[in-house]
Amino acid sequence: MRARAGCAQGLVITAAQQTKGRGRQGRVWASEPGNLYTSIVLRPTREARHYGDLAFVAALALSETLEKFDLRPQIKWPNDVLLEGAKISGLLLESEPGWVVLGMGVNVAHAPTLPDRATTSLAAQGLSLTAPELLDQFLPHLARWYAVWQEQGLSALVQPWKQRAIGLGQPVNVRLAPGQELSGTFTDLDKDGALLLSQPGQPLRRILAGDVFFT
Repeated sequence: MRARAGCAQGLVITAAQQTKGRGRQGRVWASEPGNLYTSIVLRPTREARHYGDLAFVAALALSETLEKFDLRPQIKWPNDVLLEGAKISGLLLESEPGWVVLGMGVNVAHAPTLPDRATTSLAAQGLSLTAPELLDQFLPHLARWYAVWQEQGLSALVQPWKQRAIGLGQPVNVRLAPGQELSGTFTDLDKDGALLLSQPGQPLRRILAGDVFFT
């Protein structure tokens, strides 16, 4: 891996198609031609325990990019970007102390079929754009939010993230693992990015990882 070998921060690698694309928790990720598939090497100066914050950085950057095209993206905790309630992108972070690889796919030309959620593409939303064109638009927004995070931490991202959040204040189901699910109200986003779930008669629960579904 180039990040481990010492490549410079900002290296951007793209693929026209992936034959072994994968998502979180080892899920297979459909990667047909026409969509954006990119990996970006970052070398944060913040402590490695904060690297997960970059999921919020990337979601904000992509949302801001899409807003420039008069689209109205929303972010589903923690980093899924949606258009009209349907998933438009996927994100995966891989890291070791000293580096992070931000892997991202965006449905530009078409949307894969997923068994448990709706998907869409930029083409289906009426936007005529190629994957390289989208990447060129995205990178400056990523650089801006990355700089904000480097200087101020995640706390500076919480409010702009919440302004784009879907489901805030609404009933949700949170799948922590297969067969393990919690129901409650998405009350707020904690300062470290945790989802705060309220349940009747229970103390407020902090969720650091899981899949959110709206009821």
